[in-house]
Amino acid sequence: MQAKSQGVLDPRISSASNANFPIETVRAAFPALTRPPEFVFFDNAAGAQVPQIVLDAVNHHLLECNVQRGGRYARSGEVDATIARARQSVADLVNARDASEIAFGMNATSFIRLVSLAIGQTLDRRNEIVVTDMDHEANVATWLALESNGARIRLWKMRDDGNLHVDDLIPLVSSATRLTACTLASNAIGSIVDVAAAARVAHAAGAEIFLDGVHYGPHGLIDVQAFDCDYLVCSGYKIFAPHMGFLWGRRELLQSLPTFREDFIPDEPPGKIEAGTFIYENVAGMDAAVRYLETLGRSMAGNDEAEKSESRRAALQRAFETIRAYEESLSLEMLRLLNDCGASVYGVAEKKRIRERAPTLCFNLPNKSPARVTEALAKQNIGVRDGHMYSPRLMNRLGLTKESGAVRASLVHYNTVEEVRRFGRTLAEMTSD
Repeated sequence: MQAKSQGVLDPRISSASNANFPIETVRAAFPALTRPPEFVFFDNAAGAQVPQIVLDAVNHHLLECNVQRGGRYARSGEVDATIARARQSVADLVNARDASEIAFGMNATSFIRLVSLAIGQTLDRRNEIVVTDMDHEANVATWLALESNGARIRLWKMRDDGNLHVDDLIPLVSSATRLTACTLASNAIGSIVDVAAAARVAHAAGAEIFLDGVHYGPHGLIDVQAFDCDYLVCSGYKIFAPHMGFLWGRRELLQSLPTFREDFIPDEPPGKIEAGTFIYENVAGMDAAVRYLETLGRSMAGNDEAEKSESRRAALQRAFETIRAYEESLSLEMLRLLNDCGASVYGVAEKKRIRERAPTLCFNLPNKSPARVTEALAKQNIGVRDGHMYSPRLMNRLGLTKESGAVRASLVHYNTVEEVRRFGRTLAEMTSD
């Protein structure tokens, strides 16, 4: 599980692989990237920056229609229309069957808890819930809390190669399994899970599967139909939107889910899921973030006719295909430089397995505390994070303490090879002391 990364990429190859990605256009869309002093955002797993189109949408809402929805006057009607557009945009983003399967709220954690509380009320002979030791604690502790409702928790363990394997899930699932909860991609080490295979195992036993899509969201195309999942949560602020979250669920499951709602709210999704008033301006920003990704995909179509005629979903697919290819080159360059520094990289570190990871690198330098590394990088205006990454069980699995943990550098598609090398120079100076 802990491996020295290998020398995987010649710098000239890295430059060539990035040649077709419109990095300058992308960076120009994000105002925060050009504000002085020059800063390297390598803490994107904690929250990404937003493009100008998102800032404009939030600003427009607050200036022009900062009112409550459901009124008979025009500005209130515009709020209703904004929410409807955003719901459809997110439905397109995740390939939902219907926009009513999308619910908006505060964040992914609150939605995981909402669903777990509802599931806890439905436990009977199917009272077993499978969780993993690779997940964010939000997708573990919320299910462990159901032990007081009679739930029995079973643990799907990560292998030493830094990923979850479906073969290890099979013996954990039975006629007593109510639900399997797992991540699409680890927020700590970046490993990407074969969730479609996990869904087949769960469904074969008559169980459901709940996916945490938060970390995967900015790196790959979410497809709830291809994943064949039953629930999925995501945080908009990881996908270039303001602070908000959303839940997708199969409509028939959301309809039967016992949730809190005021008496005047119909017992139908999405209203029954959205208790109280959520932050409308941030939902407007989420709609704009999807439009940003759509525009990026259309710009890569190669000809004007294709750019105009293809569906939104096709444009989003092209955007994420382009992002994945570009981010793989960033991951490879990061691995090369970490190897040069003698770093221990946690998770997938082999070139041949690069498609099993997002550009989220969790590592430690020899004889340097994680805090010392992040402080040195901060002095060079490079933002990374140290600690347990809200995954203390994973830290324990890696042989690390939750108090010190590791260093995490998390990149997205607006980061550059030049920034990676600037990061590498600082690490090289530290290890040469």
